[in-house]
Amino acid sequence: MSNESKCPKCSSEHIYQDGNLWVCPECAHEWGVHASAESAEEQAPQDNVIKDANGNILQDGDTVVVIKDLKVKGSSSVVKVGTKVKNIRLSDGGDGHDISCKIDGFGAMNLKSEFVKKA
Repeated sequence: MSNESKCPKCSSEHIYQDGNLWVCPECAHEWGVHASAESAEEQAPQDNVIKDANGNILQDGDTVVVIKDLKVKGSSSVVKVGTKVKNIRLSDGGDGHDISCKIDGFGAMNLKSEFVKKA
């Protein structure tokens, strides 16, 4: 297990070889026995890209539209489908909420990128 002692996707040490592939049981990632460590490093920055529900790359300052009714935690109100959110900020929310924004009538809020599309 020389260079391939860790999973290139999740960095788990619990990997095993299955024929010509290395397999990570924790994240189910598979890669070739002869895959270089350089290619894993090249793919890592792409994992940090935040995409909307349609696969478009989001950036700070973009305008997005909510594609699903979203319940507001701690409130009986709902953010309706079609609500336009301007000037978003991308954040690294550990719980999957990777967009920080202000929504008219609700105030500051965090959203998951899977429930919005780029306007």
